[in-house]
Amino acid sequence: MSLRIAVAGAGGRMGQALVEAVLAAPDLTLAAALDVRGSASIGQDAGERIGHRTGVAVTDDVDGALAAADVLIDFTRPEGTVAHAAACARRRVALVAGTTGLSPAQKAELATHARSVPIVFAPNMSVGVNVLLKLVELATARLGPDYDVEIVEMHHRHKVDAPSGTALRLGEAAASAMRTTLSESAVYAREGVTGERRAGTIGFATLRGGDVVGEHTVIFAGAGERVELTHRATSRQTFAGGAVRAARFVGACLAAGRPGLYDMADVLELE
Repeated sequence: MSLRIAVAGAGGRMGQALVEAVLAAPDLTLAAALDVRGSASIGQDAGERIGHRTGVAVTDDVDGALAAADVLIDFTRPEGTVAHAAACARRRVALVAGTTGLSPAQKAELATHARSVPIVFAPNMSVGVNVLLKLVELATARLGPDYDVEIVEMHHRHKVDAPSGTALRLGEAAASAMRTTLSESAVYAREGVTGERRAGTIGFATLRGGDVVGEHTVIFAGAGERVELTHRATSRQTFAGGAVRAARFVGACLAAGRPGLYDMADVLELE
């Protein structure tokens, strides 16, 4: 039986990539498409902009969309994602959330709703990035404290949060291997006379411009050598493909009655 998928933010660039990925998967059905009230995409066919006639019109009726779906895929804004998570919990619909910029309180709300339904939450659904997270943990642990950790990320000019959710997650992976936390070790900006670099810190640099989909480099700088781990995304289909894999995962969890808050490490069995 085909897994029924609803896509939030269907009128946006990422939403269109998600629609395209769902349509390309033989075991998935596009059941509903959502966008915010007042969007120009409301009432249009969800696949019109990518050359597909799906028979699914974009709507702002969240409850109506979820009534037709098993899984909602959401790459929108923090406030919208949290509201959608609450609606999913009421409707017993699984959720795949790839939204970045959630506050600690909003993440806690997701965890609360995950007591009722399975939720995969990851700031980056790319399979490559999630493998990179494991490599960062390994490199940090094996290289040790003599190597300074710096994270550089670049995204398109329209991205509204900084550093990116992926950069922060990479920092968390490094901090965990260093047996500390990001709140204790992160340095997000340097300007003026900053003094020497404090040992055990994790530095972040943020670049914005053009149409860059996403680039992240974790630098391990030691005496006489430097190790760099880099991931470059050239298409939003990278994230959409990971989201489809996550949708299958939460769909199976929903059918088995296994609510919970999961991440891409669970989906990819990286632990």
